[in-house]
Amino acid sequence: MREIVLTITPVSLILAAAQVNRKWYSYSMRKDKPSFTAYKVALSLVTLGTIPEMREILPNGIVEATETLLVASGAASVRKIGWARSPRMVSVYKAFDWVLPGQFEAFASRKAFCEQQVRDGIHAGATQILTLGAGYDTLGWRLAPEFSAVEFFEIDHPATAKLKQTGITAMGQHKNLHLIAADLSTQKLMDVLANHESWRQHAQTVIIAEGLVMYLSCHAVRDLFSQCAASSGVSTRFAFSYIPTGEDGRLDAGPRTGLMLWLQKMIGEPWLWSIRPEELGSFLEGIGWKLVPDLAGASNKHGIEMYGVCQKV
Repeated sequence: MREIVLTITPVSLILAAAQVNRKWYSYSMRKDKPSFTAYKVALSLVTLGTIPEMREILPNGIVEATETLLVASGAASVRKIGWARSPRMVSVYKAFDWVLPGQFEAFASRKAFCEQQVRDGIHAGATQILTLGAGYDTLGWRLAPEFSAVEFFEIDHPATAKLKQTGITAMGQHKNLHLIAADLSTQKLMDVLANHESWRQHAQTVIIAEGLVMYLSCHAVRDLFSQCAASSGVSTRFAFSYIPTGEDGRLDAGPRTGLMLWLQKMIGEPWLWSIRPEELGSFLEGIGWKLVPDLAGASNKHGIEMYGVCQKV
């Protein structure tokens, strides 16, 4: 009998995952289906929580809250959570670092960055927090009881928001946490916020856009920042992650950028926007914001992303 040898390499793992994700994307991004991308990010946090050194970086309680939310919402089974905690999944995620160096562990840094910006913003006087494309993020649910005088808002696609609401209801809804279901491809952000009775247009706010802007066109990024400026008060801060532009003029995702850009197109989630860090300040100044590098912390890359923080002018 002829022996068949199967060789598993980082490339084969990535291509196999891309095929699965492509199927899931076409299934999940229909109007009536929740985002599979949000599901993947949440499961990666569960896996990161099994690594001791990542526990030192991740915000307190985020792993346990994420696990509870995924199960309570029906997005994941208890068995799936156990699978995400397994040593094998750590190995699988680390294999993907071959194409996106450091990105798996960078999710922990990104969560820590976003939470620190929210806490710092509240201490600086912010009374509203807005998370765009929140997915299964638990920041609002975890911080709402601690800051009872602050209103927390999350906006996401209706299918994802509906599923998350199921989980949040089961976990215990906080009166100052507002989950807003809105399709921002058909509705203007400023209109969605203006129609919510608890939103205050002139209140000092912290806006979070984590892992979002790279999926938007340049026009859409400008429009998003402009609408956020029009919907919030003086001293509002906007914290976001972005992928920088490389020396060759295209988005820089590391040594295998070409492969990664192709994979993103293949699964139906192309990366569209990037910018050179030295050009970010002038880009933001034209749409109502001033870059505040000191608030962003270190200017180094975290995985393939960089962080930005700006204030409304």
